[in-house]
Amino acid sequence: MNGGYEGPTRPVGRGGPPPPPPPSRPRRGPGPGWGQPQRPRQAVPPPPGRRPSTRVLPTTPAGDRPPVRLDPARRPPPPAAAARPKRRGRWRRRILAVVAVLLLLLIGFGVYLDVNLQRTDALPADSAATSEGTNWLIVGSDSRAGLTSEQEQELATGGDVGQRTDTIMLLHDGASGPVLVSIPRDSYVPIAGHGSAKINASYSFGGARLLVQTVEAATGLHIDHYAEIGFGGFVGAVDAVGGVDMCIPEAIKDPKAGLDIKAGCQELDGGTALGYVRTRATPGSDFDRVARQRAFLSALISKATSPATLVNPFRVVPLGSAVTGAITVDDSDHIWNLASLGFAMRGVSGGSGVATTVPVGSTPTIGGESVVRWDKTRAQALFGALAKDQAPPKSALGP
Repeated sequence: MNGGYEGPTRPVGRGGPPPPPPPSRPRRGPGPGWGQPQRPRQAVPPPPGRRPSTRVLPTTPAGDRPPVRLDPARRPPPPAAAARPKRRGRWRRRILAVVAVLLLLLIGFGVYLDVNLQRTDALPADSAATSEGTNWLIVGSDSRAGLTSEQEQELATGGDVGQRTDTIMLLHDGASGPVLVSIPRDSYVPIAGHGSAKINASYSFGGARLLVQTVEAATGLHIDHYAEIGFGGFVGAVDAVGGVDMCIPEAIKDPKAGLDIKAGCQELDGGTALGYVRTRATPGSDFDRVARQRAFLSALISKATSPATLVNPFRVVPLGSAVTGAITVDDSDHIWNLASLGFAMRGVSGGSGVATTVPVGSTPTIGGESVVRWDKTRAQALFGALAKDQAPPKSALGP
């Protein structure tokens, strides 16, 4: 009797019948995919007498958990990427610091130049002349201030001490473009309180103020700014910019001006340039001289305001020192006014402006002296156009 057991029989040995084989567990496959329901894990009751655990078991087996995916936006950058912006920021701060220091130095240098400018009371407060645009009166005096006796001999300036003007120019700057007008120093015009005489005599009679009054009365233009330079300052300014290139049309030899120059394009140093703008030893005499003065002054200021000069501290610093020690301006003028003068002159030399001389009518001899009389009709047309800030007609331009 086997009790209904139909399988193979096994003899019963020591210890009783063998235990039944354990039930086979199904092989676990891959965990449920995304979105499939999770198999709940049944809680195992604690043994009798043991306090139940408060630990919360995960509802999903570790092998069945989905992989953790990090948001790329919240992923920490690699070390190299984090260091690069820091280096860029450091260089940016250094560049800004350098620019700030340079800006402070430039402002400080400008203030130094402005404070050390030589000034005089040149513009009359009771001027009745009115005109549009901006007008400068530029004067080259025969002042030897600052020159030693050896320099006077070397430059052939002589030892005369006086109040005379070798150069008188009027620069108009406005909407019609810059216009530079040379006024011959022998121009015969009325001088307040002294009758009629050569225009440069007004400087001898009453200095810069009377000269400005005389020019305003003769031209009808209101003078807004005044600039005067002497012999020594002229030489220093030319040498400070490293000389000025000029094309000389003909050879000139003039012992009185200390000049012996050959024809052709060449660089003029301060001493040679001074003789070049002072000499009258050419067929046109004073008319040739004012044309040379106009051309050279334009070339000098053009080089002084060029980027090659302004960004070179070895040139701009000596030039600034030479300007403050050589140029005399009105009490109301400042260094930025001189800068505007320089850029207007640069426009004349660059071809965007007009350079001319007051139209001349005749050169009679009055009181034993040769003088210059203006062509009144053409001169009125020239200065009338400038008073309205208009381009002067070609018929009103002089030699």
